Amino acid sequence: MPPLAEFGPDPVSEKNIVVKEGRFGPYITDGVTNITVPRSTSLEELTRELGPAWQNAQLDAALEETLEQLRQRADELQASRARIVEAGDAQRRRIERDLHDGAQQQLVALAIKAKLARMAIDGDSARARVLLDELSQDVQRAVDEVRALAHGIYPPLLSREGLGQALWAACRRSAIAADVEADGIARYPPGLEAAVYFSCIEALQNAAKYAGSGAQVRVQLREETGALVFEVADNGVGFDAAKTSPGAGLTNIRDRIGALGGTVQIDSKPGEGTRLVGIVPVHDQTAGNNR
Repeated sequence: MPPLAEFGPDPVSEKNIVVKEGRFGPYITDGVTNITVPRSTSLEELTRELGPAWQNAQLDAALEETLEQLRQRADELQASRARIVEAGDAQRRRIERDLHDGAQQQLVALAIKAKLARMAIDGDSARARVLLDELSQDVQRAVDEVRALAHGIYPPLLSREGLGQALWAACRRSAIAADVEADGIARYPPGLEAAVYFSCIEALQNAAKYAGSGAQVRVQLREETGALVFEVADNGVGFDAAKTSPGAGLTNIRDRIGALGGTVQIDSKPGEGTRLVGIVPVHDQTAGNNR
């Protein structure tokens, strides 16, 4: 191979090549360290000398890109955790308010009617019977109130029967026509089941709000190579996912699933419905059976 100097229009006795020190060694860049190559150096020799430096440059660039991705991921996780804490605080305030305005008021009314019924037993038996009948109805309403509140915190059916049965019951109560496919789904840790359940409920509620009149929803659960996959798809009006910012509902779902190391993707186009897919890694599929 001819010497390096023969490739230039104006041969000189030596040529300066500029390299920079990176994480994996020197690489070619603009002006930090100069190495001198004699005129007699061939292109093959120069390539052999500078090949590792070029590889180092590629490694350094790839590492910088990876570090930037990790920084972005850390920022997203920090923001997600802050939202989860805020959501938890808001949920506790809601529970306190619901207890005060609902079940507590029911119980106070029960206590008052019980005293009135006791006072009326001796002097006005007819009045006492009316009050006792009202007490019976009020007790049932209070029970229903507490049951509904408990259902919003953690559905008893989810704890007893698992995701399939709990989501089937939720679809029966849904404001939009919905069905569930969850054959062969195992039991999982309570935290995982709750995250998937409430994510599906959130997606059902979004479909009821935005899918349009006459739309239907299908909820699917399946296992795939160490992960639980859930899908909520409707045949409604859809929207342009690329141009629409995620709302509070989708943000909540991503926070719930992201806290478990999972991912959420939503696909939608105008006139083609909406499809939400979540993937949650399953590290111990038998943990949920120890209840």
